[in-house]
Amino acid sequence: MSSYKVRKTPGDNKWFIHDRFGMFIHWGLYALPARHEWIKTREKISDEDYQRYFDYFDPDMFDPGEWAKAAKAAGMKYAVFTTKHHEGFCMFDTKYTDYKCTNTKAGRDLVREYVDAFRAQGLKIGFYYSLIDWHHPDFPIDSIHPMRSCPDAYELNKTRDMRRYAEYMRNQVRELLTNYGKIDILWFDFSYTSKKTLGDIADERINTGKGKDDWEAEELIALARSLQPGILIDNRTELEQDIWTPEQVEVKKWPTHSKTGELVPWEACHTFSGSWGYYRDEMTWKSPEMLLKLLIDCVSLGGNLLMNVGPTARGYMDKRAVEALNVYAEWMKYNSRSVYGCTMAEPEFKAPDGVRYTQSEDGKRLYAHLYNYPFKYLQLPGLAGKVKYAQFLHDASELIADRNAVKNLTHSGGEKHGSVDEDMLILRVPYIKPDVVIPVVELFLD
Repeated sequence: MSSYKVRKTPGDNKWFIHDRFGMFIHWGLYALPARHEWIKTREKISDEDYQRYFDYFDPDMFDPGEWAKAAKAAGMKYAVFTTKHHEGFCMFDTKYTDYKCTNTKAGRDLVREYVDAFRAQGLKIGFYYSLIDWHHPDFPIDSIHPMRSCPDAYELNKTRDMRRYAEYMRNQVRELLTNYGKIDILWFDFSYTSKKTLGDIADERINTGKGKDDWEAEELIALARSLQPGILIDNRTELEQDIWTPEQVEVKKWPTHSKTGELVPWEACHTFSGSWGYYRDEMTWKSPEMLLKLLIDCVSLGGNLLMNVGPTARGYMDKRAVEALNVYAEWMKYNSRSVYGCTMAEPEFKAPDGVRYTQSEDGKRLYAHLYNYPFKYLQLPGLAGKVKYAQFLHDASELIADRNAVKNLTHSGGEKHGSVDEDMLILRVPYIKPDVVIPVVELFLD
């Protein structure tokens, strides 16, 4: 068994730690302008002007069954869907606002269809719910609000009541956790108590952020847990809960609890390109190698990857997103054993440059992911005498340990070229790299 002791959390995270890979789905009115999910505040668009996206929202090609099949084929085991993003538009049939999908040309509860389709494919169900709401009349104007440069912002805030807004959130969370069966993850987003600005603030008195006290986070989370015992909740209410969520960064070490220093369950969230919502003209799409390395790196440090898709306004995943999902599908079809039920390798196993290790939870198998494919020999320090059998994972073809490799590597033509440690496991590998983006070597430990 793995020797790493992970902090116990209120929710049931056993499945989460095992499954390792999920799909994030950012979808809302911002798919129509198709130039970033924060467009309303980036361009300081008024409610009146933003209304055109509500009026023309008509996802006639939305087929959540196809989404769910694509997620499953990619090896994803759970999904998190944006029920409401910062724009305030609700993708479900809520009783507490008219600003919802059932009042658009869609005319139906899109969250319901997502839940039914993904559950039918055996995937765990997650809901993203924005703590921020740029449409709600009680959400105070602050430094990232679309109205931040309005000269009357401070005066307008006198009519806005954060307590009423916090109650609105609890009412909607109650709907989400009551009307759709078992929900596995509740993903709140996000707190910003330190001053944060997008510029053009008309009045410094609104240059403030919001955090746990504003959200009435303790009451909000207590409600969620009373309705869905075992649910996993992220840490973005400013209260540490079940999941730590580094965003769009390359994590270098296993995150720890801020007070106790304990290892924590964590999940990096990333995008295929530079935007979460559908962005027609965004061109910084990740290469196949980068997509796979993000997943492998997370698991190699005891974490999960939540990879985002931003569907188009018509409700389908564009060609670039499909191609990215296919990268995962092709690789995970043959190599998922190095991901599911795996974690950071035990400290005694030090991966050489160009290799990332993951290890099965029972400790019996070590997986070497070959970022840099070696010439002729794969040299793994400290593993001599500790491996019973080695094979490529994608086709279960044997890799033979070369007993004479130490001699072969240190001498050539009678001239000594260097030294190789006696505890080095040296495997002969094909001269030509297998037709796998990142080959994996499966090592059965003695």
